[in-house]
Amino acid sequence: MVMSRRLAKIPDSYFGKTMGRKIEHGPLPLINMAVGIPDGETPKGIVDEFADALRLPENQKYGAFHGKETFKQAIVDFYQRQYGVELDKDDEVCILYGTKNGLVGLPNCIVNPEDYVLLPDPGYTDYLAGVLFADAHPYALELEPPNYQPDWDKVPEDILKQTKLIYLTYPNNPTGSTVTQEVFDEAIQKFKGTQTKIVHDFAYAAFGFDHKNPSILQSKDGKDVAIEVYSLSKGYNMSGYRVGFALGNKDVIQALKKYHTHHHAGMFGALQDAATFALNNYDDFLEQQSEVFRKRRDRFTAILDEGAIPYEPMTGGIFLWLKTPESYTGEQFVEFLLQDQSILVAPGIPFGDNGNHYVRVSLALDDEQLDEAAKRLKSLSPMYKK
Repeated sequence: MVMSRRLAKIPDSYFGKTMGRKIEHGPLPLINMAVGIPDGETPKGIVDEFADALRLPENQKYGAFHGKETFKQAIVDFYQRQYGVELDKDDEVCILYGTKNGLVGLPNCIVNPEDYVLLPDPGYTDYLAGVLFADAHPYALELEPPNYQPDWDKVPEDILKQTKLIYLTYPNNPTGSTVTQEVFDEAIQKFKGTQTKIVHDFAYAAFGFDHKNPSILQSKDGKDVAIEVYSLSKGYNMSGYRVGFALGNKDVIQALKKYHTHHHAGMFGALQDAATFALNNYDDFLEQQSEVFRKRRDRFTAILDEGAIPYEPMTGGIFLWLKTPESYTGEQFVEFLLQDQSILVAPGIPFGDNGNHYVRVSLALDDEQLDEAAKRLKSLSPMYKK
């Protein structure tokens, strides 16, 4: 096989090998609840802006590696407006061609071989690849139900001393848990003045049901310790555009920018124009997105509750973290649901060992499909009775 030893040791991406594959299911119409993106269309105004920008001659040529001034200013203005965070558009902002590129590339920018990196368990699957590419040591940051918040006292002190980077993500993918500002405050003060930096994956920022999701950069001294990675994919229904950005700690951002000058040649100008328009004009749309998924959560869980189907509290994001019946692993339950109920969900184990007895259920479906899926799951109530 023509593959480097480094690449060979990295597990296949779960979603890379499953997205688009042919699904064999039971006799009922298939309901796909494994999708990780909102189901709505990109707002028409953003699409029109993109279409117009395609025709501009300056967008048909190479652009500045680190982005248009207008896009960077829109990012700075957005964070000031939404979170009261002041940023320097040149020193504290890095434009990303998809946030995954930044999240996976980050360890290569600031972590040395043999350093430790803490990864949330459960947490997004692809963080691990970046750590292994950097020849660093991943270590599980155990997150426990029902709130899935970090408990720093449970990480051995000798591991913390060797930790260079910590990944956090709230609203959490896959659990749908959120945090208050105090959780970020504690993390920032814990690691201020140490070698450890924090990256907060804020992909589902728009979706907070009980309170607005806080930014880690709002915490006192936040920029001394952390960067935040924000995506336009979910909040603006722009997943296919692959637009995001990292912002915060100047040293980390500069390292990430240097890395991207070698791996990416600058974002397509028309994409930047569309993203600029979105950030400047669609704050209300973000609130609407959150309300859509709050109502879906309420509707879906009300039916599950009728059958006493166990799940963890979903206070944000677009996923429900569903417990499996006692005799099933997540992977076994995925196959059972597919063949018995014609429902496709994601197993919990790719998100970490703590997901072994869970499945991730996406609510990115219309009401009719959600109601039908909830009723099918409710019918499984006897499987949960001891």
